[in-house]
Amino acid sequence: MANAASSAHIPEVLLGSSIGPKSMPVLAFGTATDNIQPNLLKTAVLEAIKLGYRHFDTAAIYGSEQTLGEAIKEALKLGLVASRDQLFITSKLWSNDAHPHLVIPALKKSLENLQLEYLDLYLIHWPISAKPGKLVYPLVNLMPMDFKGVWAAMEESQRLGLTKSIGVSNFSSKKIETLLSFATIPPSVNQVEMSPFWQQKKLRDFCKANGIVVTAFSPLGARGTSWGTNHVLESKVLQDIAEARGKTIAQVCIRWVYQAGATLAVKSYNKERLKQNLQVFDWELSEDDLNKINHIPQHKMMVREELVSADGSSSPYKSVEEFWDGEI
Repeated sequence: MANAASSAHIPEVLLGSSIGPKSMPVLAFGTATDNIQPNLLKTAVLEAIKLGYRHFDTAAIYGSEQTLGEAIKEALKLGLVASRDQLFITSKLWSNDAHPHLVIPALKKSLENLQLEYLDLYLIHWPISAKPGKLVYPLVNLMPMDFKGVWAAMEESQRLGLTKSIGVSNFSSKKIETLLSFATIPPSVNQVEMSPFWQQKKLRDFCKANGIVVTAFSPLGARGTSWGTNHVLESKVLQDIAEARGKTIAQVCIRWVYQAGATLAVKSYNKERLKQNLQVFDWELSEDDLNKINHIPQHKMMVREELVSADGSSSPYKSVEEFWDGEI
């Protein structure tokens, strides 16, 4: 995919449309979780940095920005990293702030939470807006996004140096196509659900053709969260491949995403698993392994039925098929 980074041999991929040449480590430490204790998260981030993780993924809605910021400050103080520019920090714009006049204030708030002067990557979290005000989840008071206006504000945030790169999350091929029709700075990244159980080949092919890097979230199925599934880590196909190779199922999933040409955000607060998740770049899945994985029945985990309204009263989208533009 690209040359290897110095830290723990995590490869990097070059992002398009950035301020200057910008490389992103292909493996990120994710911080989306249900009710994680701040001290546990901070300890895990510091441990991850010691192991060689340099890319950390957060979002305004996760409630993890402040703790991540404290961990980064501590890591710099302890000399675990020499300088801020050795880290790659991603955050996301929540739907309540997905309005043209609120994008830059929201980004500045994230920077304040993180105690940083800039982000490396800022993403539109979902392709839908909600009533301005307090950030809420689950979302209510949904409304169509002013894609053109919001994206213009994202572009301005990059021009101002508040973020080095901009992108999207949970966008279908069709929505990206709409964005590309008026963007002066195309999105560098589209972060989406992707695992052996939801392989996203059509979307990956579209993004590749347009120079957009795909980042997989929940590549292990997000077991233990309110939105997760056990299907991935309990898969007989993946278990057989893992046993034959002397690897864990998680390692097989991570390697599969990497070999598919995507990047990924994985989450663990266990030191041993954090270490195992890094041990995926010095071996390959065989053609036979890939063929078996390609035949796994597909099942989207995060359908997001709460974002649609059959009568159109509480959402601009009347069905999940419409929301995902048939990519479901």
